[in-house]
Amino acid sequence: MPQTSPTPGAQYRVRPVDEAGFTTQRVARLQHNFHEHPMLQLPALAQLAKSLEPLKQCRFVRKNITQGSSFKHDYQHPDGLSIDEVFERIHEPHSWIALYNIEANPDYARLLGEIVDTVRPQIEREQPGIFLINGFMFISAPPSVTPFHIDRENNFWLQLHGRKTMNVWDHTDREVVDAATVEDFIVDKTLSKVRLKEEFRPRSHEFDTGPGDGVYFPSLSPHMTRSEPDWVSPGNGVSVSLGVTFYTSVTRQHARVYQVNRLLRNALKMQPSEPGESTVVDSLKASLGGLVGAAHYRRTGAEAPPGVF
Repeated sequence: MPQTSPTPGAQYRVRPVDEAGFTTQRVARLQHNFHEHPMLQLPALAQLAKSLEPLKQCRFVRKNITQGSSFKHDYQHPDGLSIDEVFERIHEPHSWIALYNIEANPDYARLLGEIVDTVRPQIEREQPGIFLINGFMFISAPPSVTPFHIDRENNFWLQLHGRKTMNVWDHTDREVVDAATVEDFIVDKTLSKVRLKEEFRPRSHEFDTGPGDGVYFPSLSPHMTRSEPDWVSPGNGVSVSLGVTFYTSVTRQHARVYQVNRLLRNALKMQPSEPGESTVVDSLKASLGGLVGAAHYRRTGAEAPPGVF
């Protein structure tokens, strides 16, 4: 595996384009130079994929998916290709592989920590207590897409190679994804009701990204990507992006609030306030949310999602 130390004299960092105006509560454009890092080049990523394959952390998508398709990944390539074959043919149109939880590899766990450390002061002035830093790598040859979905974590999304268009909606936009759907996702990890509605596409923030570009978006921000073949040239035909995700004391508190809100909505037919609307109410709900969640998972036998307890 490549060494984690950078090349002599290299300093890698992520920074918001608008550093003075950056807040963890809004979508923001980023700049970085991690696309130059030796561990984030295709040959190194092919070796990383081989180390993750036994852990079932290499994921694939079925052919002909769209941005409106359900967000589902398979552990096996649809054509039965091996990891070596996938990377040998990675420049072919529609090639697609995702590497989940790359922090399972200790070298990449350290690299993810280094990436977060470059923006830690900006994060922790609003959301202290960063924990569970994860990494998700997406490697594809256009035309390719990642379907519309939401995640629990805050996300520093970095474009490393090639080009990709990222669409992100505000995490508080309950017309795009309603409150009950968010609560179901937080409690039961289901994306079954999270669906793209074309009429809401103009409400998104759209970013055309290349190497060195990135986007920050808060927990629960709906998002999707696409990569078109118009930028492809000889030797430059693969899009590689990295999502560096993490939880904080704030995302944990909000998850506990959603646990209580779901109970109030389903059992008492209430319309509870959203996290962030009242500090006092959030504090009360969060103190109960851990108990409500623990009881739910004991009763159902389901595994509790990360970032709640």
